[in-house]
Amino acid sequence: MSQQQVNIADLDLSSLQQVKTQLEEELSHLTQSYSKLKSVQGRFTDCADSVDSLKVEKADGKLSNVSKVIVDVGTGYYIEKSVSDASKFYNDKVDYVKKNLGTLEKTITDKQSTLRAIVNVMQDKIQQDQK
Repeated sequence: MSQQQVNIADLDLSSLQQVKTQLEEELSHLTQSYSKLKSVQGRFTDCADSVDSLKVEKADGKLSNVSKVIVDVGTGYYIEKSVSDASKFYNDKVDYVKKNLGTLEKTITDKQSTLRAIVNVMQDKIQQDQK
């Protein structure tokens, strides 16, 4: 399905208000999603740091026989992995979330620009109506 381009200057005030409201709702949802993803990224980073600290503690002799760990792979599933595989798993997750955060950030920025353009057109139309 192809999207049709509409010149926002051709829309009347009520249509512009509807588009503005829709964009504000989308931005709110996207911003909440961004916050949640940032939180997830922090948790994966903490997990990676915890697994990496096992390597150091093993060298110091504080823990014995730490060659395998249990990794939460999501939705209630856990698997046993070597410490290095667990570290790689969590670091890959951090990178994946970071990539998605970048994409989401660009989408938010684009939507904010569109919203600003709509508000500017609305202000111009209101000023024209007042004259």
